[in-house]
Amino acid sequence: MPKLEPQCCPEPQCSAELPVLDDQHIASLAHLFHLLGDEGRIRLVLACMAGPVAVSELSAVSGMSQSLTSHHLRHLREARILRSERQGKQILYRLDDHHIRHVVHDLACHVNEH
Repeated sequence: MPKLEPQCCPEPQCSAELPVLDDQHIASLAHLFHLLGDEGRIRLVLACMAGPVAVSELSAVSGMSQSLTSHHLRHLREARILRSERQGKQILYRLDDHHIRHVVHDLACHVNEH
C-alpha cells in the first residue's frame, strides 16, 4: 500500500458558508471527531485514503488484530466515515465521500505544518 504524503494547500478549497447546526448535528459532529480521535481508527481511515482496502490488509497496517480491526471498522461504517463493499470473499473499505477525504486531508496538513 503506498504511503500518502499530504499535498497541502495554503487556502481552503471550499468557499461555501458554514451551515448552522442544531444541537443534534453538533452532537453528531462531536461523535465524528471522537471516532477520529483514536489512533487505531485514524490509521484505518488513512489507509483507506488511496482506495478500497481489504480487512486483512487494514489489520496489518494498523497493527491490530483482525477482530479489533473489524470492531473499529463497524463504528467507522456506522458513522458514514467509511463504507464497505463485497468483492468475492473479501470486504473492502473506502472513504464514504469527499467530505471525509477533505477533513482528513486538512487535518493531516495541519499536523504536518507544526
